[in-house]
Amino acid sequence: MTTATTIITTTITSTIMARRKKAALLRQKGRHVVRHVPRDAPQEEGASALYRLMAWLSPAYPVGAFSYSSGIEWAVEAGDIADADSLRRWLSVLIADGGVFCDAVFLVHAHRAAAAENKNALRAVGELAAAFAPSKERHLETTAQGRAFVDATRAAWPCEALERLLQVWDGAIAYPVAVGVTAAGHGIALDAALHAYLHAVAANLISAGVRLIPLGQTEGQRVLAALEPVVAEAARRALTTKLDDVGSAAFRADIASMKHETQYTRLFRS
Repeated sequence: MTTATTIITTTITSTIMARRKKAALLRQKGRHVVRHVPRDAPQEEGASALYRLMAWLSPAYPVGAFSYSSGIEWAVEAGDIADADSLRRWLSVLIADGGVFCDAVFLVHAHRAAAAENKNALRAVGELAAAFAPSKERHLETTAQGRAFVDATRAAWPCEALERLLQVWDGAIAYPVAVGVTAAGHGIALDAALHAYLHAVAANLISAGVRLIPLGQTEGQRVLAALEPVVAEAARRALTTKLDDVGSAAFRADIASMKHETQYTRLFRS
């Protein structure tokens, strides 16, 4: 190793150690290190991105996802969903042509706007996503989870992209927008974030079905496995759908979310 190489290596090592020490000191003082990812920075890949996505979209993340069924509770009472197969068919429509697909499109556009630091585009997707819920309870479902996600993430995984979102949009924040902006702010690839989000939503709705029908845990996993190609196709379409073209055709699911508002006996908030 040449003298010049040794000097460069030593300098880089010293810089990295100094940054780590500074971050540790800030955390000890109760201050959060806000992550900033430049536009041209390489995206996080592998274990780091996987770790964060698994944390943010885990059932343990404090967004209260377990308390929402997106109208499934009413559909079970009405007889639309009675077993694993009818749950699979209901969710297939919701993911392919319903509110879940719309949310996937919002996540895509939120991620791209945040990555490009395009404030106008970020505000546009934030506003549309908040206004797109077909019922009062679906609006509560997406905005309450969105707000909880923002609060938890700012406390534990802060990034400049989230702060920028709060600066440009002071209204209710939809859940997929919060996730998309956070993923972009941490340099996580859009495709990975989108698939992780859709998996988490599908798994949460299956969990609601398992509790309501009821189903066994193994049957729930069979439904999740059967939805894999549906999720993949929805993600593929969401990546190419323009914000002006987003729309839902899952009318029965929308009606279910409205009917749930006056359902007499309820376990879920939606």
